[in-house]
Amino acid sequence: MITDTPCVILSGGKSSRMGKDKSFLTFSNKTLIKYQYDRLSKIFSNVYISSKTNKFDFDCDIIYDKDQSVSSPMVALGSIFDFITTQKVFIITVDTPLITHKTLNTLLEKSIDYDITIATNSNKVHNLCGVFSKKLNVKIDEYLEQDMHKINYLIKNTKSVRKVLFDDTKEFININTKNDYARLKS
Repeated sequence: MITDTPCVILSGGKSSRMGKDKSFLTFSNKTLIKYQYDRLSKIFSNVYISSKTNKFDFDCDIIYDKDQSVSSPMVALGSIFDFITTQKVFIITVDTPLITHKTLNTLLEKSIDYDITIATNSNKVHNLCGVFSKKLNVKIDEYLEQDMHKINYLIKNTKSVRKVLFDDTKEFININTKNDYARLKS
């Protein structure tokens, strides 16, 4: 199933705990960013990459961070909402390659009446895996003016939030450290 809701892969972070850009780690015989881009293109009619620069070796549409001086998912969201024309967008990070098509579809289906619809499981809330409404753009701009960059703050201060519970914790593994990467490959 292909949806008209655009998808944006967040790939503009520092990767400081990994020590190198996670986008270029090898996964399933591709770079992680290429793997995510290819698989998500089978679900979403438009897939974009949020980044500070065009560091990719394949054709892709990039949404550049409007503030190059800080690595912040809030800056990325603000930049995304300034760019897209649809009312909603699916956000996912480059370092979560195990999230299934079924989970992505469930989040999309459950997002209809909410400004934020994100995944959760017994371990944690996955703030950057879900559907976000363009209605949040004014609030995001206000937070950025206040130098507030925590997505959790946006979620806590938005009334229309749906957290969808998933049982499988493995599909939400994200790669933050070399140990995470080694576990993922094994």
